[in-house]
Amino acid sequence: MKTLEGRVAIITGAGRGIGREHALLFAREGAKVVVNDLGGDARGEGADKTPAQQVVEEIKAAGGEAVANYDDVADWEGAQRLVNQAVETFGDLHILVNNAGILRDRMLVNMSPEEWDAVIRVHLRGHFCTTRWAASYWRDQSKEGREVPRAVVNTSSTSGLFGNRGQTNYGAAKTGIATFSIIADAELARYGVRVNCIAPAAATRLIGTVSPGAEMPEPAPGEWTPMHPGNISPFVAYLCTESCPIHGRVFFVHGGSIYLFKPFSIVDEIKKEGFWSVEELQKEAARFADVEFDLGHPLAGMLWGGPGG
Repeated sequence: MKTLEGRVAIITGAGRGIGREHALLFAREGAKVVVNDLGGDARGEGADKTPAQQVVEEIKAAGGEAVANYDDVADWEGAQRLVNQAVETFGDLHILVNNAGILRDRMLVNMSPEEWDAVIRVHLRGHFCTTRWAASYWRDQSKEGREVPRAVVNTSSTSGLFGNRGQTNYGAAKTGIATFSIIADAELARYGVRVNCIAPAAATRLIGTVSPGAEMPEPAPGEWTPMHPGNISPFVAYLCTESCPIHGRVFFVHGGSIYLFKPFSIVDEIKKEGFWSVEELQKEAARFADVEFDLGHPLAGMLWGGPGG
């Protein structure tokens, strides 16, 4: 059964790693896929059309439908061209999977403004630009009475949701993406759009920059390993099926496990009627330092934060 039959999907950062696995699985499940990848390196430098084109050729060789796109997702006009290409090529757009990402890891005291801006731009602005243009198209379709189930899946990371040293830029962007997803879902539900977010943990070239040697060699045919990038894609595909009821949620996906995050929640309080004095707070608020709460990180012993994209 092809669970995505007739659906048109854009997948960004789909030339390699997790994005590539998304594109191949979506095509096998019947989706028509726009394979977006600028083709830069892990730092976001350079450009190469080869990765995206190779994925398209692989999809077509297997009998699927796909087209390559090489636009920069963080470029306003480029993101619009990407959405327009999907509609003009395949007649509609039902799914947007934002996966493109880069790393510029550095301890905070050594991080340059350029390293901060580059990561925030690709991840946070890149998610905004593509979602903004897709949302505009879907709003117009809804107003014209052509509302059908649409889905967005964004890509966060445990580097943001749990935290990881050396990645203040990446972590800030990824936490922002999770919050962006929750709010976007609330806003776009009126147009039949569901927005969810995943934080994947898999061995990709980005992992190799955080934990050298972690990038997984090509597995033998049919071989399963917990860090295989292909472990992430089935759940993403499920979130994009027409009948999926899930929306406004953030998940951690690793190996054969799928974990649901609980967003920021209050775990303790102090209160009084009237204004606090600093002296009173010195006495009452200091106990916040001793409040214990478990983040529930199932991979807390690992040295890397699990970037995906």
